Amino acid sequence: MRYFVASDEDRRLDETTRRTLRGSYVELSDGVTHYELAGPEDGALVVLVGGITIPLFYWDRAVEQLHARGLRTLVCSAYGRGGSDRVRRTYDEALFVRQLAELTAALNLTPPWHVVGTSMGALVAMAYANQYPEALATLTVVGPAGLGQRPLPQRLLRNDFVSEFVAQRFGRKLLEGHLGHNVRDPALSAELVAMVRDAYRFEGSLYSFFQTLQDFPLYERQELFRATGELGIPALLVWGDDDQVTPITHLGTVTELLRPRQTHVITQCGHMAPFERPQDVGELLASFAVPHPDRL
Repeated sequence: MRYFVASDEDRRLDETTRRTLRGSYVELSDGVTHYELAGPEDGALVVLVGGITIPLFYWDRAVEQLHARGLRTLVCSAYGRGGSDRVRRTYDEALFVRQLAELTAALNLTPPWHVVGTSMGALVAMAYANQYPEALATLTVVGPAGLGQRPLPQRLLRNDFVSEFVAQRFGRKLLEGHLGHNVRDPALSAELVAMVRDAYRFEGSLYSFFQTLQDFPLYERQELFRATGELGIPALLVWGDDDQVTPITHLGTVTELLRPRQTHVITQCGHMAPFERPQDVGELLASFAVPHPDRL
């Protein structure tokens, strides 16, 4: 798909606009990454990996809970999201794993750390774990993507012409429709849509989103779950019982393949548990991470 700028993308990422955003920036091999490293300096580090749409601000409530429990956090916006570059690259798993590996190296962080991935970010976190197993003390996946077959509309988007046409004509509507299924609380849903809508005003955002839909293997990833389960890294599985995006009907398959040490289902919770139920998620992550300061 050719790079394009949507008609309502009225901001350009540069030094001036980046100064209006909270956080820090680092130039990596594929582009500039927007990140925040915060919390108690002597706390165990938790690296949080987000899903397909979200900027790093998505994690704010969960990060606050983790800091209160003595943990340090690293969050970043994936390429194409938030204040990170809209790179003209293949938006595949390798791109996002490379971003995570280069970011932790650029910040001179000392492994191992606790890695948390939600939705598509769970797939990135597992792929990262398979490439750098020595870097992880624990792995947590929340409402993971990767199971089921690719729906017909998604298969059609693999065609460059179709994807470009749909992205430019209907992209904003499809994006916001997707976001509407992520959380149960209407007030939180409105907050989420406003957050993402603001980030998607930057040029190239819809291009990056649809390029990810084309390039990233979001379905039929059973082998990745199986391989991750065989690494021996202590794993925690968290899922909202009312997840409308990555349905909890796949819980049994994930449990069988990933073999988590602990599994927790959060009741009356949709797809974005760290955003909807940050206190519950914070307690689960902290209680799981503390007994595993290093991988056993």
